[in-house]
Amino acid sequence: MSGLPAQPVVHEVNTRVWLREIQHRTGRPTGLGDVPKDAWDAITPHGVDAVWLMGVWERSPLGRAIALRDASLRAAFTRAVPDIGEREIAGSPYCIRRYEADGALGGPEGLAAARAALHRRGVGLLLDYVPNHVAPDSPWVTGHPEYFVRGTREDARRDPAAFLDTGSQVYARGRDPYFAPWPDVVQLNAFAPALRAATADVLTGIGRACDGVRCDMAMLLMNDVFARTWGPYAGPPPAQDFWPTVLTEVHRHHPAMVFVAEAYWDLEWDLQRQGFDFCYDKRLYDRMVHEDAGSVRAHLHAPVDYQRRLVRFLENHDEPRAAHTLPAAKERAAAVVIATLPGATLWHEGQFTGRRTQLPVFLDRRPDEAPDTALRAFHERLLAAVHGSGMRGGAWQLLDSEGWPDNPSHRSVLAWSWTGDAGRFAVAVNFSDRPAQARIRLPWSELAGRKVQLTDLLGEARYERSGDELSGPGLYVALDPWGTHVFAVADGDDT
Repeated sequence: MSGLPAQPVVHEVNTRVWLREIQHRTGRPTGLGDVPKDAWDAITPHGVDAVWLMGVWERSPLGRAIALRDASLRAAFTRAVPDIGEREIAGSPYCIRRYEADGALGGPEGLAAARAALHRRGVGLLLDYVPNHVAPDSPWVTGHPEYFVRGTREDARRDPAAFLDTGSQVYARGRDPYFAPWPDVVQLNAFAPALRAATADVLTGIGRACDGVRCDMAMLLMNDVFARTWGPYAGPPPAQDFWPTVLTEVHRHHPAMVFVAEAYWDLEWDLQRQGFDFCYDKRLYDRMVHEDAGSVRAHLHAPVDYQRRLVRFLENHDEPRAAHTLPAAKERAAAVVIATLPGATLWHEGQFTGRRTQLPVFLDRRPDEAPDTALRAFHERLLAAVHGSGMRGGAWQLLDSEGWPDNPSHRSVLAWSWTGDAGRFAVAVNFSDRPAQARIRLPWSELAGRKVQLTDLLGEARYERSGDELSGPGLYVALDPWGTHVFAVADGDDT
């Protein structure tokens, strides 16, 4: 492969759960090097550009033991999988002992085989990196105390939940500034030059095994955030931020390596400027799930260059399942929005089939849930249609939805266009639970005086309209609750 496309479509897969289910189906031990062809095909439907194999690194036995003693975690495990057994609790994939592919998953050889299988399909591989902390049994803890935020024995005595006394050192436990410390991890010091160099080395090694990484809670390492979180424990902030220092060095070895930031607190633009290719668009997720079309439209007024470097999603392993959160019709409308916006797109394995259980990442097994075959067909048609059309290779433009004084329903209609070598495309989504009508003025004045054909990419319908109407008063749409149109717009005189 020559690298990921400019706006990749990513499919997140819980690696251990996925391999366990393949093993259950085939009756054979299954590591990443043993995955049958049909299983790879199932997670790479047409339109997927990369697979994020979540949780491939060596997890911490000590972190797992801490989790098993945590009553609140055990309660969450049994809520998700009532009959979960202790042997099916693998520990957190974000409590990492070493950045080596877990032997239980096939080790480095299995990971290499997985990447090769994906590349044969023209699909890239993303993996995780956790920059903020490591497991308490990481070799770094005993070998490199200079990498960590350290305290005193008085700190450990006063607040044992926030500090770990190893006998030779006192380390801060990992945290973000808005929550209590995490009991199973040790805090790295983003201001330490040695830690920055070590991070670049680890990421350079990871870059030999994949095409990109998703960096967990990336904003925690930013100078201003880290200083607010740790104060004098961290020491004075360096002149340069953490991420420009690290990413510049990694890109010397892997110029095409893609970096995705899990990002919150409206810091996406700052992280993009610090070198990230893409940042989570959690703000859009919240607006789509909890707010209305006007709120979504306001978000989409942001500059297009910025939007092209966001990751749009309706769920991931940290969020509730879309089928649980959204009514069925709204889920499909929201999927059309996500699939046709600029930026990277993230889908979560099981989302296409309507899984409703949000699985704690500690677990190897999820409950059986009957797949929604109609929902799967819808998603596969949507991804294939958008990919096959080539629309997202063009220029995107947010369009106005206009209405009438006695009919304000147009306010619920979201609309945009794509224009490029692949053609002209128009999208309209009624983001409400009531019927809506609107006029959408399309941006192609060259269609005036001509016949225009609209082809529905998600169905069989074709419509003929006047180019004067489309570029004048605008395309008239009448949409059912949560209704959508994804049109290819062609000059009818040439068809």
